[in-house]
Amino acid sequence: MSAALLEIEGLTKRFGGVTAVGDCSFSVPEGSVTALVGPNGSGKTTAFNLITGYLRADAGAIRFAGSSIRKPNPVSLARRGLTRTFQQARVFPDLTLVQNMVAALQQPWRAALRRAVRKPEQARALELLEEFGLARLAEERAGNLSYGQKKLLEFAAVLMADPRLVLLDEPTAGVNPLLVDQIEQRIRDLNARGLTFLLVEHNMNLVMRLSDPVVVLDHGTKLAEGSPDVVRTDPRVLEAYLGG
Repeated sequence: MSAALLEIEGLTKRFGGVTAVGDCSFSVPEGSVTALVGPNGSGKTTAFNLITGYLRADAGAIRFAGSSIRKPNPVSLARRGLTRTFQQARVFPDLTLVQNMVAALQQPWRAALRRAVRKPEQARALELLEEFGLARLAEERAGNLSYGQKKLLEFAAVLMADPRLVLLDEPTAGVNPLLVDQIEQRIRDLNARGLTFLLVEHNMNLVMRLSDPVVVLDHGTKLAEGSPDVVRTDPRVLEAYLGG
């Protein structure tokens, strides 16, 4: 197996008396599509928020590309090559698709209000929009897009800075089957080019087709980890997640 690009050790987050993530450890091998799955409330999105600096951990260590991340910050992590999407796609509805793409490079976010787009950035944005099947809508307001198209736009936008690792939070939730297929193919194509993914996803058929390894959380702790074949037959996983 490849060396770990992302290493999580003993990650812990409590909200009052409730432990949302407890002493959680796992790694994301470079070049992999790693899935983080589990029942609702198992701590998946909280783990994402801790890794990317949207929440502060109570304990634990995070390493990315061999370096310790002592105080994760979304802006600095993006500059180092780690980006993410969200369960509810975050786009600027009054900006065009191209402007949304360029805004992904303009941190802090208030810079997104600048509407001028430089030619190299526009060329990169149009290239990605073409890859995601959105080029014909490049000058449309993002607010006019369907829900699934907004998910595609956000996915495309996080690629503007050529990241090494992308965290995808429920990329196919609420998306029609045709767009699910498109998102899956984009992940496969990008992964074949060397991009690493950490994926939170409830579509277990997609997870089992796409991901290796699979990490299973339950009540904030790691329950199991391994290949899809190993995880899908683990009695603890069947009980906790699949209802077996």
